[in-house]
This record gives sequence, C-alpha cells and structure tokens, in this order.
Amino acid sequence: MDHFPVFLALSGRRVLVAGGGDAAVAKLRLLLKTTARITVAAEAVDPLIEGWAAEGRVTLLRRFPEPGDALCCPIAYAAHEDDALDAAALRVMTADGALVNVVDDLARSQFITPAIVDRDPVTIAIGTEGTAPVLARMLKKDLEERLSPALGLLARIGARLRPAAEALPKGAPRRRFWSDWFEEVGPREATEAALEALLDDHLAADSRPGHVDLVGAGPGDPDLLTLAARKALHEADVVIHDALVPQAILELARREATILAAGKRGFGASTPQAEIDALLVEHAAKGAHVVRLKSGDPTVFGRLDEEIAALDAAAISWRVVPGITAASAATAALGQSQTKRGRNGSVRLVTAHDMAGFADQDWRGLAAPGAVAAIYMGKRAARWLQGRLMMHGADPATPVSVVENASQPGQRIVAATLATLPDAVRGVDGPAVLMLGLAPRGAEAASPAPHLGGNTSGEAEGRGQSPLPLEASEA
Repeated sequence: MDHFPVFLALSGRRVLVAGGGDAAVAKLRLLLKTTARITVAAEAVDPLIEGWAAEGRVTLLRRFPEPGDALCCPIAYAAHEDDALDAAALRVMTADGALVNVVDDLARSQFITPAIVDRDPVTIAIGTEGTAPVLARMLKKDLEERLSPALGLLARIGARLRPAAEALPKGAPRRRFWSDWFEEVGPREATEAALEALLDDHLAADSRPGHVDLVGAGPGDPDLLTLAARKALHEADVVIHDALVPQAILELARREATILAAGKRGFGASTPQAEIDALLVEHAAKGAHVVRLKSGDPTVFGRLDEEIAALDAAAISWRVVPGITAASAATAALGQSQTKRGRNGSVRLVTAHDMAGFADQDWRGLAAPGAVAAIYMGKRAARWLQGRLMMHGADPATPVSVVENASQPGQRIVAATLATLPDAVRGVDGPAVLMLGLAPRGAEAASPAPHLGGNTSGEAEGRGQSPLPLEASEA
C-alpha cells in the first residue's frame, strides 16, 4: 500500500484549512467532528464558515495563508479549488512543517482523507489510495446501513467499565467477555448495569479449557470459506496451517493470533505428522483456541483421524468444520457434474500416493466406461496411473482434465485424455487435481491444448509453486 492508514490524535491540536468555498466546507464538516482547534485562512468564505466562526467553532483569518499559520499543525488542507492558489498554499504550509492534503489532487497530496463511517467512538475509515472515491462512498453507504446507530453507545459503556474488566485473565477470557457484550447482551440491553452483570458472570465462571477447530480452508478462494470457518479464524488464538493455504485466507485471522506453518510437501521438506499433533495438544493444553487450518476439506486425505486421536488422548475438545474439497472446485471449473444419469451413479476420491509410495486402487472399477474419479496428488504419478488404468481395460480416449490452482486467480485447465496424460501434466507447477472421466464442457473437450480458466491474467501466480504435497490435506 502507498498510504498507511492511521488514526491521528487531534485533541487540542491545530489544523489549518486554506480556502473558503465548497471544498473547504466539505473538509470542515469532517474536521468539526473532532476536538481539533481549526483555523480557516481565506480572503472570501462561504456563509456556513462565517456562521461557524461566529459560534467560535473555527478561527477565521480573512486572508491568504502566511508563514507561521501552519506551525504546530500536524495536518493542513489546501482547498481553494484553484491550482495556482493551492500550489502557493502548499508551499507555505509545508514550510511550516505540516502534512498537506491538496483537495482532489492525489499527486501533490501528502495524505488522503478516507471515507468515514462515524459511530463515535467507533470510526471506520475506508480508503482506495485515491483511485476510486466513488467506490469508497459505496462501501461507506453499505456499512452505514449495516451498522447499528447504537454501536457507539455500546463502545462508550464498555470504555467506562474497561478497567473493571481487566480483572479477567488476558487473552481469550477477556475476548469472550467483550464478544458477549457486543454480540449478545449489549444489543439487547445497552446499560451499564447489563455490562456489570455480564462481567460478574464471566468472573465467576471457571477458566475455559483449550479447544481445537479442525477447519477446511477450501480450495484457495477466500470467498469459498464457510461462515463457520471465518468465525473460527476470527476467534483463534493460534492458527496452524498447511502449505497450500494461501496468504489471502491467513489474512482473515486475528492480527494478534499466532500463525504457525506446518506444511507437508511431496518430495520436499515437510512437518512430521507427530510434530503437528504435538503442536495442537501443546497450545490447546495452555487454554488456547487453536484452528488447524487445512486446504480443502479436512476429511479428505487430511490425516484428520490421527489429529483427533491425539486430541482425544489429551482430553482436549475438538470440532470439525468442513470445507469445499478440491474435487468440487475442479469440477465446477470444468462446468460439469460429478455424477450424471446414464453415465455414473458414483464418484471416487482417490490419492495417487500414500505413505508407502504409489497407492493401489480398484483399477478395474476406475477403468470402467463412464467412471469418474478425482485423483489427488497425481501429477508425479501420471504415467504410472496411465499404465495401471490401461492395463485394466481403460479406453485410451478417456477424458482426463488437469485442473491447476482450482478456484484461485492462477486457475488453469488442461484438457487431455488418458493417452496424453503424462504430457498434459508437464509444466503444471501449481497444486492440481486430475479429474478422470470428465472433460471441460463445450469445445474445449475436443482439444488436448491447454484451456485457461478463471482469471488468466493471474496464471503466472500459479507457476513456480512447490510440488504437490505427498501427505497434504488437499491437492
């Protein structure tokens, strides 16, 4: 980001606005919500500014800004709506040491003013780096409609009793208390008595033991996370994630949460499963809310049973939050159904690898006409898969679609057949699932040439990733 968002302390500090027309009025409407000491310097001013000056809300200098006017001002505005006048004001105010915003001139501005949703003391600032102010206003409108006008009252009551809440242990106990206030009790009864009663309940409660949520992160698109997964990430003290969870999803975790990578990479460095099990137990035993974040769905090739067994042995509570598996995202990318009347009444999820190497399967069933299967971790085993299936009678013309980075910006689809499968996976560097028996819908099905799906401009982002994990939660 080119502009770092901050909330600037203005209580009792000076702010200078150079200009007296519509642009100055617009900025003053915002500034008058603060406790700053505001000075307006302009030869001619709008009647509204005259009125604010008469009320003592602003100090009015009926002249152009002069050296010294912006001394001790952390920020100032050049709002003449005239390039030459604003350039002159900019020189004067920056010489005095102020950061200056030139209204509607991003290139010359040293800071920008965001769109603001005001629920004092709750303030939401929305910025677009100055590139899309209309979009910022749209987001502001949406948030204004969603957020209760009573939100500020809840925050003010909470602020008055915050010292008393410090009697609760730091971390999760305090967070649970404030969550209950803002989500449950406060909206029903916004009074200090209600908050005091809630605090008494939390102080009297026994300390809550640690807990582990085993969460499916889906195929990589943050929009495909379930609401339960998002809530778990928001509440987590510790997030232990596998190698295929993208940064965009990790960004949804609380900023204060501890983020630990525990990935498994096929034919590369991996975190042993026993070490992951120990991490889950160690952090939950300390009372933490732990999220074990697995790509796709944790119940599909995710070593879920071993982790649950470790938690059970340590008497730690757990919950499974399912996610969208890579097979579902890959099938959606193809525009196909996993099952179809007259073609197949079942679909198989199989892995090309297990802990011992290449994994044996019901090859005769997979080779049957019309069979559909999602093959995880199959890139390096492509020639071996081809041989096993054809040995058991599979038609060499059976369609196989290679879906790389399913649902993500670098998504790519390579339409192939069983006969061309080894060549089709050559050059596929990102995580991929092989959809046996399914071709992309439409004309692409007739061609073995690569078909680019999704946002092709992001294809390069799928390149150069580490190979598929040998023991990953999802391919």
